[in-house]
Amino acid sequence: MSTRAATQGILSAENAEKREEIIELLTHAYWMEIESVMSYTANSINPDGVRAQEIRESLEEDIQDELGHAQQFGNRIKELYGVVPGSMDFSAEQSYLQPPEEQTDLVHVIKGVIEAETGAIEHYNRIIEATDGVDWATQDMVIEILRDEERHHRLFEGYLREFEKG
Repeated sequence: MSTRAATQGILSAENAEKREEIIELLTHAYWMEIESVMSYTANSINPDGVRAQEIRESLEEDIQDELGHAQQFGNRIKELYGVVPGSMDFSAEQSYLQPPEEQTDLVHVIKGVIEAETGAIEHYNRIIEATDGVDWATQDMVIEILRDEERHHRLFEGYLREFEKG
């Protein structure tokens, strides 16, 4: 029995170029999530001080969300005939999420998280636009992930307002 290739949608031969573009966007998203897992792990362990506990706990929860997002992106890359990259292809970009010099500098951590979430929101909106009308499954998945990122962003904006008040 022979197999049939998809004749419509993102898996069709006529959409090979668009599929490659989407795989590139998904691969970048995958690395953004993996890097956030690393940065959030450090920032969920390092902070000191009376007010650090809530930030640390929030980041611990976010680590699981971000790891889940990376797995979703990886699975979708595979479904689109791509290959999920290994660690040798990783290149760090999140300078703003590096641990602060003072481990009590929670505002630095909070601002770093907001920056990471802002970058994710912007990139995921690009994926949603790129998939519109051609890859509904990827678009639907990214819309769900975008909702999580917007929720994280909003939560840390609230933390920032509270911490800047003193």
